[in-house]
Amino acid sequence: MANQAFSLRPATEADFEAVLALSIRAMREHLERIGRFDPARRRDRMRRQFDAGILRIIEQNGAMAGCIGVEAKAAAVEIHSLFLDTHAQRQGLGEAVFRATLAAHPGRPFRIEVLKLSPARRFWERLGFVQYGEADNDWLMERAPD
Repeated sequence: MANQAFSLRPATEADFEAVLALSIRAMREHLERIGRFDPARRRDRMRRQFDAGILRIIEQNGAMAGCIGVEAKAAAVEIHSLFLDTHAQRQGLGEAVFRATLAAHPGRPFRIEVLKLSPARRFWERLGFVQYGEADNDWLMERAPD
């Protein structure tokens, strides 16, 4: 495992295009597999996270390694996205970022929508998430509070 030192900072407007490009790199193959890749829809989805102020930039060694969208709602803490750039994947960074997010919201349940047929489901299951429902294109997953 690589050193997982990282920091989180609020996304700024200057980050938007880079984060949008990252989300397309991360999601395109999986969205195409189910016939749902639409660049305008992806832009709109990322824009909503930016405008809601819930997106955080994951930085390592002074550079953007990814992003996470986290929104604390009454019922649960919702994760709207966790995208890592290719160079930062499969090194434990995603888990480290989630564990830090978990620690910031002690005793709270977490929820995430995982695109059907996405290998990300295995990642979330390793972190204790279970499926509680499904939508047309997503599995609805949650993690009980610790």
